[in-house]
Amino acid sequence: MAKVTVSLDADLAIELMLLSGTTNPQDAVELIARDYLARAHRTEARTADATDAHRTARPATPIQEG
Repeated sequence: MAKVTVSLDADLAIELMLLSGTTNPQDAVELIARDYLARAHRTEARTADATDAHRTARPATPIQEG
C-alpha cells in the first residue's frame, strides 16, 4: 500500500492523539480517518436510494472453469 506524508499543526496532532487514545500521531490520524470513512459508508448505506445499489455493489468475480 502506498504511504502519504501529511504535515499537521502540533496542536491538532496532539488533540487527535488525545481523542483517539494513541501515543503516535501517525496512528491517531489513521484511526480517525478510518473511523470517518466507515461512518460515511454506514450513513450512505442507510440513506441510499434502492436505485443507487449499483454504485455500492462490488463487481462480480468471473467464475473460473477447469
